[in-house]
Amino acid sequence: MAGTPFLPQEIIRRKRDGAVLDAAEIEAFVRGLIDGSIGEGQVAAFAMAVFFRGMNMDERIALTRAMTHSGTVLDWSALDLPGPVLDKHSTGGVGDKVSLMLAPLVAACGGAVPMIAGRGLGHTGGTTDKLESIPGYRAQPDLARFRAAVAGTGCAIVGQTPDLAPADRRFYAIRDVTATVESVPLITASILSKKLAAGLDGLVMDVKLGSGAFATGLDTARELADSLVRVAGGAGLPTVALLTDMNQVLGRTAGNALEVGEAIDYLTGGARDPRLHEVVLALGAEMLILGRLAEDPATARAALLRALESGAAAERFERMVAALGGPTDLTEALGRHLPRAPVCRPVRPVRPGTVTMIDVRALGLAVVNLGGGRKRAEDAIDHRVGLDEVAGLGEAVGASRPLALVHARTEAAADRAAEDVRAAFAIGAAQPDAGPVIRERIAALMR
Repeated sequence: MAGTPFLPQEIIRRKRDGAVLDAAEIEAFVRGLIDGSIGEGQVAAFAMAVFFRGMNMDERIALTRAMTHSGTVLDWSALDLPGPVLDKHSTGGVGDKVSLMLAPLVAACGGAVPMIAGRGLGHTGGTTDKLESIPGYRAQPDLARFRAAVAGTGCAIVGQTPDLAPADRRFYAIRDVTATVESVPLITASILSKKLAAGLDGLVMDVKLGSGAFATGLDTARELADSLVRVAGGAGLPTVALLTDMNQVLGRTAGNALEVGEAIDYLTGGARDPRLHEVVLALGAEMLILGRLAEDPATARAALLRALESGAAAERFERMVAALGGPTDLTEALGRHLPRAPVCRPVRPVRPGTVTMIDVRALGLAVVNLGGGRKRAEDAIDHRVGLDEVAGLGEAVGASRPLALVHARTEAAADRAAEDVRAAFAIGAAQPDAGPVIRERIAALMR
């Protein structure tokens, strides 16, 4: 990334004024992210300029490539992995714990899944935050341990190590606390720089759509999905995007340890929320087809269901947890290992009725306010807190069926969260049309 020095303030000014940046300017800015020569205020200013002015496709590709090559790009060819290197990424949603089930499921079906996941952004939870609620789990291992875990178990879910896309790691944290999360170019570059650095053979994108997603409307979701598949395709990575519904919490939990518990229940057969189950199967089928591990969706789904019912997926999950420093008996002794909040309280509606609408973003922010997410980049997370038994659209609620259970540190925090939860639900008599959880499929454009 050598080249003529650029003044970061001039790059910021040009983007602020709507200019198209060339690859050299973008590479210079990314170089400053890596070596620290660009200050946090300048990074925030650049993010805000892109937020308002956008980036064309060439700029997005240049930013993605620069961030990809800001660190190590993995090559798995020497490890004799059991199958193709596959991954999935979600644009973020409330209660989205799909990765926790999907990685071991695909591994049990013959794929290798080196999943580099993110932390929470804004009102949405982060996969690595969830996994760090497991005692001992090392979400940021060194590359040697990451490689060994993938080779030994077929999957490993980790956060960004210092070696992988380090420019994005810094950018990601600053975006989270500067209200610049909702930018299609920045989301595209952030997601794909990590995925391209992981050395993948195929990628499936879960682009969330609805009140709990970055993309609240169909047009925005399509725009983001199109950006992702076009940039990935331009880099030679076969990619498929599914648009999935986020107008209600995915599953029944929102909060780190609570979501891990739900994921383990799913893998072991304790409970499987139907909408969550459909998203897992749809994404998993696309991964198996991309990796040539299945010929069609029906064959792929059958393989995934066999891996679930046989216990093979749960076994892979437990082996992955142990390989990354967690307990060896997590699925058998869940209650002993996962932390629990001292206060658990039902939140009942003001009046009985049917759930007709949910402000899912508000529920996500309620979890953040409980301490389950970050308001500042340096904030610590309380993995115990969150929401459980969250009601869905069309569900009858009242004295015997609360809107949710609040898990909180204190009684006062539970009181505040209960108010937030009640305000997020609309209760009426009509039965709403929730619509399908899988909305659309968008295939990648390959160069």
